[in-house]
Amino acid sequence: MIPAGVETALLDSWEYFLHLAIVLTPLFIGASFLVGLAQEYLPPERVEAMLRSRDHGSGNVLAAGLGAVTPFCSCSTVPVLAGLLGAGAPTGMAFSFLLASPIVNWIAVVLLLGLFGTGVTVAYVTTALVAAIGGGLIIGTFDLDRYIKDVRITAGGREIVTDGGAATTGCNECGTSATNRTHGERVAAAGTGAVSFFRDTLPYIAIGITIGALIHGAVPAEVLLRIAGPNNPLATPLAALAGAPVYVSLSGMLPIAHSLTEAGIPVGTVIAFVIGGAGISIPNLILLNKLFERRLLAVYAATVVTIGITIGVLFNTALAGVL
Repeated sequence: MIPAGVETALLDSWEYFLHLAIVLTPLFIGASFLVGLAQEYLPPERVEAMLRSRDHGSGNVLAAGLGAVTPFCSCSTVPVLAGLLGAGAPTGMAFSFLLASPIVNWIAVVLLLGLFGTGVTVAYVTTALVAAIGGGLIIGTFDLDRYIKDVRITAGGREIVTDGGAATTGCNECGTSATNRTHGERVAAAGTGAVSFFRDTLPYIAIGITIGALIHGAVPAEVLLRIAGPNNPLATPLAALAGAPVYVSLSGMLPIAHSLTEAGIPVGTVIAFVIGGAGISIPNLILLNKLFERRLLAVYAATVVTIGITIGVLFNTALAGVL
């Protein structure tokens, strides 16, 4: 016999699992379609060409904007970054692109829109872009070029060869688009890619939804609030740091973030959790290690955590009592 309390918790978790699946699946597929369109019209090679001729300052604004609307996976973002640095682009401008790419992710933005509405989403995108631009400008004032490894790009920007000779190749999900396609063919390709991407990431979505459902049904709300609630002044910094080891895929992070919000965790703390996970995830840091010496890698990680904490605290302060 299953104890009544456990049975109730499992039933509650199952109902919440279905709720998350129904809410998040169409949002995720829709966002994946938009990502596919962005990759069709703004492939990595075109983004790199647009940024190479820009200087520090206005280039940071363009870099952050392109990083936001071209949400490539890390295996494609890092080669673009390497191409920019190899072509002599300012380090600060390259950092604005690198910071905006994971933080202002279309999938996260669409989810925010579905969960919190237009106001919170616009505020998030605006503050994140400002943070990416400002972070790049600040980093550009320091002499950090000597901490960039000697790299070269081969195979059309899809491969990085380091000074040690080791190579990292882009993943199959981040393929380039044909330039001679019609608009209808691009839309069809984006739709097919969205379904394929959803199928490939379904295990991560299922894991994330399962964890989120268990948090909702099995973990008492008072425990979560004690750890990450508004009365803990360290909740937001800890959330920004905790995102990295938890992160496997953004599709798996978002259901967990949703359940935390439903449990009463302040939205700013949840946003810090997502930013930290997307920006300093272990896979992302492993790829960036091919480009950066450890000191510059530490600067990047510290910048992401600082942005996550700043935006989180700002949201918690501005939205206190609203959500």
